[in-house]
Amino acid sequence: MGFFQFIKPGTRIDFMGARKVAISVSLALIIIGLGSMVYNKLTTGRLFNYGVDFAGGTLVQLRFEKKADLDSLRRALKKGGLKDVVIQDFGSPREVLIRMEKSSGSLKGLQDIVADAVRKYYPDNPFEVRRVEMVGPKVGKELKEKGLEAIIYALIGILLYVSWRFEFRFAVGAVLALFHDVTITAGVFALLKMQMDLQILAALLTIVGYSLNDTIVVYDRIRENMAAKRGEGFVDLVNRSINETLSRTILTSFTTFLAVFALWVLGSEVIKGFAFAMMIGIIVGTYSSIFIASPLVVWWEELKRERKLKTREVT
Repeated sequence: MGFFQFIKPGTRIDFMGARKVAISVSLALIIIGLGSMVYNKLTTGRLFNYGVDFAGGTLVQLRFEKKADLDSLRRALKKGGLKDVVIQDFGSPREVLIRMEKSSGSLKGLQDIVADAVRKYYPDNPFEVRRVEMVGPKVGKELKEKGLEAIIYALIGILLYVSWRFEFRFAVGAVLALFHDVTITAGVFALLKMQMDLQILAALLTIVGYSLNDTIVVYDRIRENMAAKRGEGFVDLVNRSINETLSRTILTSFTTFLAVFALWVLGSEVIKGFAFAMMIGIIVGTYSSIFIASPLVVWWEELKRERKLKTREVT
C-alpha cells in the first residue's frame, strides 16, 4: 500500500511556477519537429518517410535461410530489372523488406518478378515470400487525406465534448494540449525519418484519446476544487488539483508505458512502430496534462481578470 502512496497527501509541488519554462520547451520541440518536416519536404519532396500505405507502391517481405547480404540482393534485383527499390532488414538479418515505387500490374506478377530475380542472381540463400502488399498512388493519397481528416474531426469532437462537460476555456486547453502531443510525436518520426504508415496514424489517434483521459482527470479535480470555494487563488487551486491527482497520473502512465514498452521490445517488427509512437505519446501526453493543458486554463483566467480590471478602470 505504501508504494501506491509514494506521493504523499498534502504534497505541494509548484507546477504552475514552471509553466513558462515548460511551454517554452514545448514550443522548441514543436519547432524542431516542424522544421524536420520542412527539411524532409525540401530534400525528399515528402514531410515523412511514408510507408507503402501512404506513398503507394509495392512491398515484398522475404525470409532467407541464412543472413541476407543486402548489397548482393540489391544487385540481384537490379539485374532482374528492378532498379528503384529500397531494401532493409526487418527485425532480423534473415528477414528483408523490399519496397518499390512501382504499383502497376498484379501482386502475383510482381511477386514472381522479385522471386525470379532473387533465385537467379542470388541463388545461394534459399528464401520464402512472407508478404506482398500493393497500394496505388491515388489510394495512398486518399489514405493520407482521410487520416488527417480523422485527427481534425477527433479534435473538433473533443472541443465540443469538453465544452459541454466543463467550460469552453477547458476545452481550448484540452485541444491545444492534444495538438501539442500529436505534433511532437509526429515530429519525432520526421526527425528520425521513421516510417509513417496506417499503424502510426492509429497510434496518433490512440494518443489523442489517452492524453485526453489524463487531462479530464485533472480538469475534473480543478472543477471540484472550484466548487469548494476555499478562497485560494486560481493558480494555487490548479496546483493543488494537479498534486492531488499526481499519484494516479504517474501510476497510470507508468503501467501503460510498461505494457507498450514490452510490445516494442518483444513484439514483432510489424508492431514496433506503433509501440514506439505510443511510448512517445504517453510521455508527452502525461507531461502536457500537467504543464500544457492546466497552464492554458490559468492563462485564460488571467486574461479574463485583466479584462475585468480594465473594464472597471474605464467605468
